[in-house]
Amino acid sequence: MNNLPPLAERMRPKNLDDYVGQQHLVGPGAVLRKAIESGVLPSMLFWGPPGVGKTTLAYIISQTLDRPFFSLSAINSGVKDVREVIETASRLKEEGDTLPVLFIDEIHRFSKSQQDSLLGAVERGIVTLIGATTENPSFEVISALLSRCQVYILQPLVEDDLVSLLEKARKEDVIISKKNIDIKEYEALLRLSGGDARKLLNIFELLVNALPGKKIEITNKVVLDHVQQNMALYDKAGEQHYDIISAFIKSMRGSDPNGAVYWLARMIAGGEDPLFIARRMLILSSEDIGNANPNALLLAQACFNSVNVIGMPESQLILSQTAIYLATSAKSNSATTAIGAAMSLVKQTGDLPVPLHLRNAPTKLMKNIGYGKDYKYAHSFENNFVDLDFLPDAIKGTKIYEPGNNAREHESKERLKKLWGDRYKY
Repeated sequence: MNNLPPLAERMRPKNLDDYVGQQHLVGPGAVLRKAIESGVLPSMLFWGPPGVGKTTLAYIISQTLDRPFFSLSAINSGVKDVREVIETASRLKEEGDTLPVLFIDEIHRFSKSQQDSLLGAVERGIVTLIGATTENPSFEVISALLSRCQVYILQPLVEDDLVSLLEKARKEDVIISKKNIDIKEYEALLRLSGGDARKLLNIFELLVNALPGKKIEITNKVVLDHVQQNMALYDKAGEQHYDIISAFIKSMRGSDPNGAVYWLARMIAGGEDPLFIARRMLILSSEDIGNANPNALLLAQACFNSVNVIGMPESQLILSQTAIYLATSAKSNSATTAIGAAMSLVKQTGDLPVPLHLRNAPTKLMKNIGYGKDYKYAHSFENNFVDLDFLPDAIKGTKIYEPGNNAREHESKERLKKLWGDRYKY
């Protein structure tokens, strides 16, 4: 048994029909499945959380198309490793062999020079690149490479997917299937896995090996008693990555600088990317503070720029200062709720026509048919204000923006009421 690979590796699917999840990509008639079946495969990036099958899907693609498969991890590979693979792929191409697949795990960890080293091979068709990333490729992948790749978003596995993986392992694995295992409760297993299939199967295997007896009954209590104490304190590629950044954000949202700085320290000690932390604070400055304190966005942007220039360890001072400022700031989510309400309204009402008085009239014909007619230039009126309708006729008078309950937005609310009267009466 000790000579066998881990359960997660033993249960790795070999073809698309056995692949769990991502039906929007690889289900019957789905876009990526069609590309695979056609044999015309672009270079691509798989973006999604850990344990959703990025590596497995890349391998299945190479096997389905009968192509050589080269795999590198950005954590321990450099430009030299990339060039060696490209040289091997070039020889294969010269010999008339099939186009290989080059899979790079955690491609977002490659530096600009490392990513640059891939460009020529991708452009000349020496390799089909498949990169996997847990971070938004728009931020982490250079634009030249990003423009040459199709981005596919892999969704977190749902509960049914995870349960089916456990049941498949229980019934089919060469070791597990020989044991009498009764999974009475799934909740703790699923929660500790954080939606990561690999972690789920590793926990399951650890649990089965730890429990004695001919019959093994798995309950939530059994799982927590045997597994929880063995979980890593911080895994920047796994569940703790998401749990701790969540705690960090919620501490700042909840106006607790003690909690914010503590969770910040946990991430720094765990080796988290400081730019990832700074980027999340940028988001929070609009999502949770917004117009209650517009300076929050400016400071968060300055923090991001400074961290990018200075690097660690000095950047921890800048991150700390910003986290404390955001935590102690007045809060408002009015910008978040406003855009959410507006997006919902657009989805419900569709493409409503722009009122004629708001349209430009660059040609005489447009002017003659009423474009721009009755528009009034606000700066020509007292207080730079004019009472006009700025929404489509079908939703005229709809309230979208609700000012937050804070001093700065209270001023905005009073001004809107003074200008608009009942239209902005809250």
